[in-house]
Formats: sequence, C-alpha cells, structure tokens
Amino acid sequence: MIVLEDLLRDRGSRYAAAVGPVADRAGIDGFLSTLRARRKFAKATHHSWAAILPDGTPLKGDDGEAGAGAVILKMLEREGLSGQIVVVTRWYGGVHLGGDRFAHIVTCTRAALAALRGA
Repeated sequence: MIVLEDLLRDRGSRYAAAVGPVADRAGIDGFLSTLRARRKFAKATHHSWAAILPDGTPLKGDDGEAGAGAVILKMLEREGLSGQIVVVTRWYGGVHLGGDRFAHIVTCTRAALAALRGA
C-alpha cells in the first residue's frame, strides 16, 4: 500500500490518496479497512475508490462523494491497470467545492498512479 498524505488543500478540505494491489472484493474491503485503521484516516469524511480486479471486473465506491468513484475508475481504465485499487480520501473543510472537487480527485488519482509507476 502506497499512501500519499496531504496532497492537496482547498478551502479547508484536505485530500490524500492511496494505491495498492487487490485480487477480489475481500481484498478491496481489507484495503479500505487497513486505510481506515490509521488514526488520521479514520476521521476522514470520504474514502472514494475504484478498482479493476485481475479478471477485469471494475468496481467503485463514492462513500458520499457522488461521482468520485466513476472518475477514479475511468482513469484506471485509461491506464489499463488491473489488480489495483486507488482511494482518494477527503477531509471536508466546511465549504462546498462544487465541480472543483472532481479536479482534485483527478489530481490525487494522478499522483497515486505516478507513485505506483515509481514503486
């Protein structure tokens, strides 16, 4: 698991990203549980994620951040990655970001994918 903390801040909201291997739905649940077990991440507002299983099955979860999982999934598909999950975590800062939140999700996903390529 690669975790990139404090990637981005905007109007009080903070973002982080995590990426790592998964083989099945149980692996996704385990990855999310491990991430949420970190004290800082346990307090986050949203853990939006997407994964493509080794068999090509795409899965996603918004965790209250409508549309976020689809954005992450599209980026994974474009990269042709399978067997990987990307999670973008947001700590809500009290100000609605509107469409800017999607730009931030893209930025965090790019950083996670770059870290994966560099690992």
